[in-house]
Amino acid sequence: MNYAGQICLVIISILFTAYQKVVGQEPFFTLDFLIFTLIAWLVGWQYDTARYYAKKARMNETSYKHMIDSLPESIFIHRDNKIVYLNKAAVKLLGATSKNEIIGRDLFDFIVLEYKNVLLERIDQVKKEKQPLHNIEHKVRRSDGSTFFFEISLLNIIFGEKEALLSIGKDITERKEKTELMLQKSEKLALLGQMAAGIAHEIRNPLTAIKGFIQLKKADHPEDEYYTIMLNELDRINAIVSEFLVLAKPNAVVFREQDVKDLLKDVVTLINTQSILNNVQIFLEFERELPKVLCAEGQLKQVFLNVFKNAIEAMPMGGNIDVKVQLKGEDEISIQITDQGIGISKERISTLGEPFYTTKEKGTGLGLMTCFRIIESHNGILSFHSKENAGTTVEIILPAVMNKKLIKLI
Repeated sequence: MNYAGQICLVIISILFTAYQKVVGQEPFFTLDFLIFTLIAWLVGWQYDTARYYAKKARMNETSYKHMIDSLPESIFIHRDNKIVYLNKAAVKLLGATSKNEIIGRDLFDFIVLEYKNVLLERIDQVKKEKQPLHNIEHKVRRSDGSTFFFEISLLNIIFGEKEALLSIGKDITERKEKTELMLQKSEKLALLGQMAAGIAHEIRNPLTAIKGFIQLKKADHPEDEYYTIMLNELDRINAIVSEFLVLAKPNAVVFREQDVKDLLKDVVTLINTQSILNNVQIFLEFERELPKVLCAEGQLKQVFLNVFKNAIEAMPMGGNIDVKVQLKGEDEISIQITDQGIGISKERISTLGEPFYTTKEKGTGLGLMTCFRIIESHNGILSFHSKENAGTTVEIILPAVMNKKLIKLI
């Protein structure tokens, strides 16, 4: 601590007493001199102490500002609904060019009107209870007028030697959009299940009768190609109904430890004839000592088979399919299947897996939807990375084996 105030006042007291001695011929060491010097020392000590703590507070505030500026989360400090400070991340979030554009403005200039009363209630609650509030969602307006959803935590702090509120949070707009998309897909799936339950069995019975009569007619007229076409189309209708049933009816399946390498080799052997006919070669690359996965063998093979068929159909002039299986992190296996096909546009990738959305002329979109559901039931992730006219990579991420068996409903 600096003692300049004490020293200065004591020196002044000494000089004043010395002046009195010279001018008034009074003794130097008197009771008045001792009292004035003691008072000067005490006042100087109080002055130095106040100055020390004021400087320390300014240093703490500066350090505090440096600390919150370095944080990646957006932070706002406000008092009486006025923004008194914000960090660089918050400036960027609001679309401003500098802090000066925001500091001093009313907090509610940036809050969408319908969320104002809710935020006011939360602020009052924090002030009264002196306890932080977490995960409060509000809709915020940027400087350019665009809006986004902001999830914040509110807490009381001391800033600039006065009480203030600190809001720290992040933009959750993308997360909300994904959640809404998942809800929409769930609703479609539920609707699809209801439809399937109602019509699948009703369709299959007349299909069986029609197919039988056509087969009888074909036996009498083997040279007539129209019967073959009708039978093929009936088989396609039956396949669609089967996909409906897979999506609608929960099946109890036993999850067992399986080697992904063996599953892929079996599927490649199964589809090899089709790939050769289409001038497509499949290359497998496995990382050494891969752990096993816990899965329903038939369902996982169904996913691989669907992905391989799509890859072959995406290369009408032939090409290569590269399969790469490797460990991802410590407890996940990544299976990447890359083709050299026509690719998928960015707009279409976001809709893959939706019922009745397909890029194929005669497709239903139910095959990929089934794949998504199977991988989700395995606690995995199915994703697509594609570039038009440059090919597509389908990545399947599955958790490594857990030493137990599970029975799931999917």
